[in-house]
Amino acid sequence: MAVSPPFDRPALGMVLMLGFCLLAPLSDGMAKLLAEDFPVLQLVWVRFAVQTVVLIPLALITRRSFAMSRLGWQLTALRTALQVAGIWLMTTALTHLPLADAIAIAFVMPFLLLLLGHVVLGEAVGPRRLIACGIGFLGTLLVMQPSFATVGWAVLYPLGVAVVFAVFILVTRRVAREADPIAMQGTSGLMAVVALSLVYGVFPDAGPLRLEPPRDAGLLLLAMGLLGTGGHLLMTWSLRFAPAATLAPMQYLEIPVAALIGLAMFGDWPNGLAQVGIAVTIATGLYILWRERQQIEGTTP
Repeated sequence: MAVSPPFDRPALGMVLMLGFCLLAPLSDGMAKLLAEDFPVLQLVWVRFAVQTVVLIPLALITRRSFAMSRLGWQLTALRTALQVAGIWLMTTALTHLPLADAIAIAFVMPFLLLLLGHVVLGEAVGPRRLIACGIGFLGTLLVMQPSFATVGWAVLYPLGVAVVFAVFILVTRRVAREADPIAMQGTSGLMAVVALSLVYGVFPDAGPLRLEPPRDAGLLLLAMGLLGTGGHLLMTWSLRFAPAATLAPMQYLEIPVAALIGLAMFGDWPNGLAQVGIAVTIATGLYILWRERQQIEGTTP
């Protein structure tokens, strides 16, 4: 079945994006909680297993096409590897860092994406946006500084998340031209489950690769997977009803939501220096988005 064209319903799109901003940090919070008792790789496997079980049947019921070119399948496999790496890095980061700090550091990604778009795709980037990227990165360093003093080099995990997901988005931009988003996400989930299951088959019970029985945490594991899958579905659907330029600023709501969830679940709250860094990161990110919109509308060089 062909994908329907987007509808101009920005209010609905914004509500759906708000749902993503609520569900994604909550899924991360549950991952942080579960990582106290389960190996990180097992949590990643559960995340993709739930994604597969939910999205493959949904794609089949709604008669979405799984057809892609050979290059499309190759890019989907690369995209899957990047997504697995990104979720593993973020879950590992959450075992060391407060939730809000980890997400705020990972939000250096828009700056990296802007630079990668310039270097890899030849997209025009003006000096003001380059300066904003530099300021945003300084804001990220302000968030990292108190965390580095506490946990050391583990603070670099969220930076790894930013790099991986910046490349992930570039690959997604290319493969999305020919793939249905729900079918693509379901396919990625299945690829990830197969690959991770093979890893477990080759290295059974090897340290961090060991499998722990769910015991009394089965519902929490399921909730983590459903929240993560549901959040990304909401984000995908939001882009069908409103342009990315309208929705992108709302993604920064993830940071204060993560701070509140971190406070409620773990008693964590960013300190004064981290709060300044978060404010700088959000402000410069929103400025870059504003400049992007102005350039698209042709009102600024």
